[in-house]
Amino acid sequence: MSQPSTRIHLLRAVNVGGATLPMAELRTMAEALGATDARTYIASGNLLCVPPDDPATFDRALESAIQERFGFFREVISRTRAELETALAAHPFEVIELRYSYISFLLAEPTADAVAKARTYETGDDRWEVIGREMHIRYAGGAGRPQMQDVAIGRALGTPGTARNLNSVRKLVELAADP
Repeated sequence: MSQPSTRIHLLRAVNVGGATLPMAELRTMAEALGATDARTYIASGNLLCVPPDDPATFDRALESAIQERFGFFREVISRTRAELETALAAHPFEVIELRYSYISFLLAEPTADAVAKARTYETGDDRWEVIGREMHIRYAGGAGRPQMQDVAIGRALGTPGTARNLNSVRKLVELAADP
């Protein structure tokens, strides 16, 4: 039997738009659900821990706990360290500025029809590509000034996701290294 390892749990849209979730409380909730070695990175919903059982079961339980405690629903999308490393290696765009390059981790792999529908939206000089369960993005002028209709594209993909810039993804890979 393999030793349980750290997973990276990414919460969508916390500490923005009024959905306040203190990271200390997120760690406490994860531990109350049986996770060990719970740590957070910055205040944007990045939880690293060893879940007690099936990761998807833990993710859904954490979503429910957040909704019960704070009154809002936020998806929890988790990956292994190796999956984050693979996503970084697969990033298909030239990185001009790290802060303009993102990976959106999707809950599920979108269908070919959903990707085709998303392709109908204008992107200007922004670029995106879906590879498996990740949407890779390079904003021409930064995420704060997208040229693409990112909300409509995300909706068309038909699966929730949460984006992190490449700096954050690299830091999460580093933090997830098991001792």
